Amino acid sequence: MEYFAASESIVKKIWGKSDTILFIFAGSAAEFALNKAVDWLYFTGKLPADPIGRLFSTVAYAKQIVFAELEAANAAIDKITAIHAAVEKSRGATIPDWAYRDVLYMLIHYSIAAFEVLERKLTLAEKQEVFDVFYRVGKRMALKELPATYTEWLVSRNAHMENDLQKGAFTIDLFKQYKKHLGVIRYWLLLETQKLVLPAKVSAMLQMSKPSVIKFILPVYKMGRVIKMDKLVKALLLPKYYKKQINALDVE
Repeated sequence: MEYFAASESIVKKIWGKSDTILFIFAGSAAEFALNKAVDWLYFTGKLPADPIGRLFSTVAYAKQIVFAELEAANAAIDKITAIHAAVEKSRGATIPDWAYRDVLYMLIHYSIAAFEVLERKLTLAEKQEVFDVFYRVGKRMALKELPATYTEWLVSRNAHMENDLQKGAFTIDLFKQYKKHLGVIRYWLLLETQKLVLPAKVSAMLQMSKPSVIKFILPVYKMGRVIKMDKLVKALLLPKYYKKQINALDVE
Protein backbone atom coordinates (compact mmCIF):
# COMPACT_ATOMS: atom_id res chain seq x y z
CA MET A 1 0.00 0.00 0.00
CA GLU A 2 1.48 3.32 -1.09
CA TYR A 3 1.19 6.41 1.10
CA PHE A 4 1.66 10.04 0.15
CA ALA A 5 4.55 10.30 2.65
CA ALA A 6 6.83 7.37 3.48
CA SER A 7 6.20 5.61 6.79
CA GLU A 8 9.48 6.82 8.32
CA SER A 9 9.25 10.29 6.82
CA ILE A 10 10.31 13.18 9.03
CA VAL A 11 7.15 14.92 7.80
CA LYS A 12 5.02 12.38 9.64
CA LYS A 13 7.02 12.98 12.81
CA ILE A 14 6.47 16.72 12.45
CA TRP A 15 2.74 16.44 11.72
CA GLY A 16 2.13 13.63 14.24
CA LYS A 17 2.06 15.85 17.34
CA SER A 18 -0.59 18.42 18.09
CA ASP A 19 1.75 20.89 19.75
CA THR A 20 4.01 20.99 16.69
CA ILE A 21 0.95 21.53 14.49
CA LEU A 22 -0.22 24.33 16.78
CA PHE A 23 3.12 26.09 16.30
CA ILE A 24 2.69 25.66 12.53
CA PHE A 25 -0.80 27.10 12.89
CA ALA A 26 0.43 30.06 14.95
CA GLY A 27 3.10 31.05 12.45
CA SER A 28 0.79 30.63 9.48
CA ALA A 29 -1.87 32.75 11.18
CA ALA A 30 0.59 35.64 11.47
CA GLU A 31 2.06 35.47 7.99
CA PHE A 32 -1.27 34.87 6.28
CA ALA A 33 -2.57 38.12 7.75
CA LEU A 34 0.14 39.93 5.79
CA ASN A 35 -0.48 38.20 2.48
CA LYS A 36 -1.68 40.46 -0.32
CA ALA A 37 -4.21 37.79 -1.35
CA VAL A 38 -5.90 37.58 2.06
CA ASP A 39 -8.84 39.50 0.59
CA TRP A 40 -9.91 36.26 -1.11
CA LEU A 41 -10.90 34.76 2.22
CA TYR A 42 -12.58 37.99 3.24
CA PHE A 43 -14.60 37.69 0.03
CA THR A 44 -16.16 34.42 1.24
CA GLY A 45 -16.72 35.88 4.73
CA LYS A 46 -15.37 32.70 6.34
CA LEU A 47 -12.08 34.11 7.57
CA PRO A 48 -13.32 37.09 9.63
CA ALA A 49 -16.29 35.06 10.93
CA ASP A 50 -14.13 32.23 12.27
CA PRO A 51 -10.42 32.94 11.71
CA ILE A 52 -9.21 30.23 14.08
CA GLY A 53 -11.47 27.57 12.60
CA ARG A 54 -10.65 28.60 9.03
CA LEU A 55 -6.90 28.43 9.55
CA PHE A 56 -7.24 25.29 11.64
CA SER A 57 -9.06 23.59 8.76
CA THR A 58 -6.13 24.44 6.48
CA VAL A 59 -3.57 22.70 8.70
CA ALA A 60 -5.98 19.81 9.31
CA TYR A 61 -6.21 19.28 5.55
CA ALA A 62 -2.42 19.29 5.33
CA LYS A 63 -2.16 16.67 8.08
CA GLN A 64 -4.78 14.51 6.37
CA ILE A 65 -2.74 14.55 3.18
CA VAL A 66 0.55 13.75 4.96
CA PHE A 67 -0.85 10.60 6.58
CA ALA A 68 -3.19 9.41 3.83
CA GLU A 69 -2.74 6.68 1.26
CA LEU A 70 -1.62 8.10 -2.08
CA GLU A 71 -5.04 7.83 -3.75
CA ALA A 72 -6.86 9.39 -0.78
CA ALA A 73 -4.28 12.17 -0.49
CA ASN A 74 -4.62 13.03 -4.16
CA ALA A 75 -8.41 13.09 -3.76
CA ALA A 76 -8.06 15.52 -0.83
CA ILE A 77 -5.78 17.77 -2.87
CA ASP A 78 -8.23 17.69 -5.77
CA LYS A 79 -11.03 18.66 -3.38
CA ILE A 80 -9.04 21.69 -2.21
CA THR A 81 -8.49 22.69 -5.84
CA ALA A 82 -12.21 22.32 -6.58
CA ILE A 83 -13.19 24.43 -3.57
CA HIS A 84 -10.93 27.25 -4.72
CA ALA A 85 -12.22 26.96 -8.27
CA ALA A 86 -15.77 27.46 -6.98
CA VAL A 87 -14.71 30.61 -5.10
CA GLU A 88 -13.02 31.93 -8.23
CA LYS A 89 -16.18 31.33 -10.25
CA SER A 90 -18.29 33.10 -7.65
CA ARG A 91 -16.01 36.15 -7.62
CA GLY A 92 -15.42 36.16 -11.36
CA ALA A 93 -11.66 36.30 -10.95
CA THR A 94 -8.69 33.96 -10.60
CA ILE A 95 -6.62 33.44 -7.47
CA PRO A 96 -3.05 34.25 -8.54
CA ASP A 97 -0.63 31.33 -8.73
CA TRP A 98 1.78 33.10 -6.38
CA ALA A 99 -0.91 33.13 -3.67
CA TYR A 100 -1.19 29.34 -3.81
CA ARG A 101 2.59 29.05 -3.69
CA ASP A 102 2.68 31.35 -0.66
CA VAL A 103 0.42 29.02 1.34
CA LEU A 104 2.48 26.02 0.26
CA TYR A 105 5.67 27.86 1.24
CA MET A 106 4.22 28.66 4.66
CA LEU A 107 3.53 24.98 5.31
CA ILE A 108 7.12 24.14 4.39
CA HIS A 109 8.68 26.90 6.48
CA TYR A 110 6.56 26.44 9.60
CA SER A 111 6.84 22.65 9.50
CA ILE A 112 10.59 23.04 9.77
CA ALA A 113 10.55 25.98 12.19
CA ALA A 114 8.02 24.41 14.59
CA PHE A 115 9.88 21.10 14.78
CA GLU A 116 13.19 22.83 15.38
CA VAL A 117 11.74 24.91 18.21
CA LEU A 118 10.10 21.94 19.94
CA GLU A 119 12.42 19.07 19.07
CA ARG A 120 15.80 19.50 17.35
CA LYS A 121 17.53 20.96 14.33
CA LEU A 122 16.76 19.21 11.06
CA THR A 123 19.44 18.04 8.66
CA LEU A 124 19.55 19.40 5.12
CA ALA A 125 18.31 16.01 3.87
CA GLU A 126 15.32 16.18 6.25
CA LYS A 127 14.49 19.71 5.14
CA GLN A 128 14.63 18.50 1.54
CA GLU A 129 12.21 15.71 2.52
CA VAL A 130 9.76 18.26 3.98
CA PHE A 131 10.04 20.27 0.79
CA ASP A 132 9.52 17.17 -1.41
CA VAL A 133 6.22 16.25 0.26
CA PHE A 134 4.69 19.69 -0.16
CA TYR A 135 6.23 20.06 -3.62
CA ARG A 136 4.15 17.05 -4.67
CA VAL A 137 1.06 18.75 -3.23
CA GLY A 138 1.81 21.77 -5.40
CA LYS A 139 2.41 19.66 -8.50
CA ARG A 140 -0.91 17.87 -7.97
CA MET A 141 -2.57 21.29 -7.82
CA ALA A 142 -0.84 22.13 -11.13
CA LEU A 143 0.94 25.15 -9.64
CA LYS A 144 3.43 26.84 -11.91
CA GLU A 145 7.00 27.99 -11.24
CA LEU A 146 7.62 25.68 -8.30
CA PRO A 147 11.29 25.37 -7.32
CA ALA A 148 12.64 21.83 -7.74
CA THR A 149 14.83 21.60 -4.62
CA TYR A 150 14.90 22.89 -1.05
CA THR A 151 17.88 25.12 -1.88
CA GLU A 152 16.02 26.68 -4.80
CA TRP A 153 12.95 27.03 -2.59
CA LEU A 154 14.89 29.16 -0.09
CA VAL A 155 15.56 31.70 -2.85
CA SER A 156 11.96 31.62 -4.07
CA ARG A 157 10.64 31.86 -0.50
CA ASN A 158 12.63 35.04 0.15
CA ALA A 159 11.42 36.55 -3.12
CA HIS A 160 7.82 35.75 -2.24
CA MET A 161 8.13 37.38 1.17
CA GLU A 162 9.58 40.50 -0.43
CA ASN A 163 6.86 40.74 -3.09
CA ASP A 164 3.68 39.27 -1.58
CA LEU A 165 3.46 40.64 1.95
CA GLN A 166 2.05 43.94 3.13
CA LYS A 167 0.62 45.24 6.37
CA GLY A 168 -2.76 46.72 5.61
CA ALA A 169 -6.34 47.00 6.80
CA PHE A 170 -6.95 43.25 6.44
CA THR A 171 -3.87 42.53 8.58
CA ILE A 172 -5.07 44.77 11.39
CA ASP A 173 -8.62 43.45 11.22
CA LEU A 174 -7.53 39.81 11.20
CA PHE A 175 -5.42 40.22 14.34
CA LYS A 176 -8.42 41.93 15.96
CA GLN A 177 -10.48 38.87 15.05
CA TYR A 178 -7.85 36.56 16.56
CA LYS A 179 -8.05 38.51 19.81
CA LYS A 180 -11.85 38.52 19.77
CA HIS A 181 -12.11 34.76 19.25
CA LEU A 182 -9.27 33.74 21.57
CA GLY A 183 -9.59 36.18 24.44
CA VAL A 184 -6.83 38.36 25.87
CA ILE A 185 -4.67 35.66 27.52
CA ARG A 186 -4.81 33.14 24.67
CA TYR A 187 -4.21 35.92 22.17
CA TRP A 188 -1.09 36.97 24.08
CA LEU A 189 0.11 33.36 24.01
CA LEU A 190 -0.51 33.24 20.26
CA LEU A 191 1.68 36.31 19.75
CA GLU A 192 4.44 34.93 21.96
CA THR A 193 4.34 31.60 20.10
CA GLN A 194 4.49 33.35 16.74
CA LYS A 195 7.70 35.11 17.73
CA LEU A 196 9.46 31.73 17.96
CA VAL A 197 8.78 30.63 14.38
CA LEU A 198 8.37 33.76 12.25
CA PRO A 199 11.01 34.68 9.66
CA ALA A 200 12.80 37.98 10.38
CA LYS A 201 10.94 39.72 7.54
CA VAL A 202 7.52 38.81 8.95
CA SER A 203 8.53 39.66 12.53
CA ALA A 204 9.70 43.09 11.44
CA MET A 205 6.50 43.83 9.51
CA LEU A 206 4.39 42.84 12.53
CA GLN A 207 6.71 44.65 14.95
CA MET A 208 7.48 41.51 16.94
CA SER A 209 11.10 42.29 17.69
CA LYS A 210 11.17 41.46 21.41
CA PRO A 211 12.18 37.89 22.42
CA SER A 212 9.34 35.52 23.25
CA VAL A 213 8.84 34.77 26.94
CA ILE A 214 7.79 31.26 25.92
CA LYS A 215 11.38 30.55 24.93
CA PHE A 216 12.33 30.49 28.59
CA ILE A 217 9.60 28.05 29.66
CA LEU A 218 9.91 25.66 26.71
CA PRO A 219 12.36 23.34 28.54
CA VAL A 220 9.78 22.86 31.31
CA TYR A 221 7.03 22.18 28.76
CA LYS A 222 9.20 19.63 26.97
CA MET A 223 9.78 17.81 30.26
CA GLY A 224 6.04 17.88 30.85
CA ARG A 225 5.43 16.05 27.57
CA VAL A 226 7.30 13.05 28.93
CA ILE A 227 4.75 12.63 31.73
CA LYS A 228 1.79 13.68 29.54
CA MET A 229 1.40 17.04 31.33
CA ASP A 230 1.30 18.76 27.94
CA LYS A 231 -2.29 17.59 27.46
CA LEU A 232 -3.32 19.38 30.66
CA VAL A 233 -1.57 22.55 29.50
CA LYS A 234 -3.32 22.45 26.13
CA ALA A 235 -6.66 21.78 27.83
CA LEU A 236 -6.23 24.92 29.92
CA LEU A 237 -5.00 27.14 27.11
CA LEU A 238 -7.20 26.20 24.16
CA PRO A 239 -10.84 27.16 23.57
CA LYS A 240 -13.21 24.32 24.46
CA TYR A 241 -14.69 24.02 20.99
CA TYR A 242 -11.29 23.22 19.47
CA LYS A 243 -9.98 20.79 22.11
CA LYS A 244 -11.47 17.68 20.54
CA GLN A 245 -10.12 18.62 17.11
CA ILE A 246 -6.67 19.39 18.47
CA ASN A 247 -6.43 16.20 20.52
CA ALA A 248 -7.30 14.29 17.35
CA LEU A 249 -4.18 15.70 15.70
CA ASP A 250 -1.92 13.52 17.85
CA VAL A 251 -0.79 10.31 16.18
CA GLU A 252 -0.03 7.75 18.83
